[in-house]
Amino acid sequence: MEHIILKKLSEIEKAENVRILYCVESGSRAWGFASPDSDYDVRFVYVRPMDFYLRLDETRDVIEWQLDDTLDINGWDIQKAFRLLHNSNPTLFEWNSSPIVYKKTKEWDKVDKIIDRYFINKAGIYHYLSMAKRNYSGYLKEETVRLKKYFYVLRPIFACKWILDKQTPPPVLFSELSDIYMDGNIKSEVERLLEIKLNTPEIASGKRIDVLNDYIRRNIEEIEKAASKLPQKSAGEWSMLNELFLGFFK
Repeated sequence: MEHIILKKLSEIEKAENVRILYCVESGSRAWGFASPDSDYDVRFVYVRPMDFYLRLDETRDVIEWQLDDTLDINGWDIQKAFRLLHNSNPTLFEWNSSPIVYKKTKEWDKVDKIIDRYFINKAGIYHYLSMAKRNYSGYLKEETVRLKKYFYVLRPIFACKWILDKQTPPPVLFSELSDIYMDGNIKSEVERLLEIKLNTPEIASGKRIDVLNDYIRRNIEEIEKAASKLPQKSAGEWSMLNELFLGFFK
């Protein structure tokens, strides 16, 4: 599959007249709890020739290349990426920390060296907190629930705990977070669900797991209180991002 993805990246570069600076796996495969039939969420950042950025007419800043049962491929223009990074967009930190990297250029190495300077703790916590609350409210409150959604709530809760604890972007792998922050009283249930998730084409619905719901509800409340007390930090400086952007055309 990696060979297929690299071939797709070459097709994109030729068809769109772009240079892909960085490309990774996102989603459940990067998080470490993909099902056997999970698709590949391929995400990339690209740069176009300089003339493209000097045009007066509006231009698209995303490439949506493929979406089917196997591949989900799309990318962001470097201007879009840098503008979002300036405001501490959590998605970029996840991409930059993905354990599955398909392509990384020397130019992206320079981005990697400065990216964490733009991380804002409060923004990161509210991003993951929103993800946890949305999945909890939408999927886990009825008598019968979609069991895989527990991972889409627990991972962001652990990510919030990491940010509160270490004040840095959290790691992407679920195991790195759970090894530190998973309580002993939910460990057996989580490990049981993880075994099913990793070995079943599509983890089924089942009875709500009250011990997990109690843990989720309690931690969401605690994280909300802790986040509300964090100081509001302003966005990072533009100067480093401007310098990096201009460097792509030298």
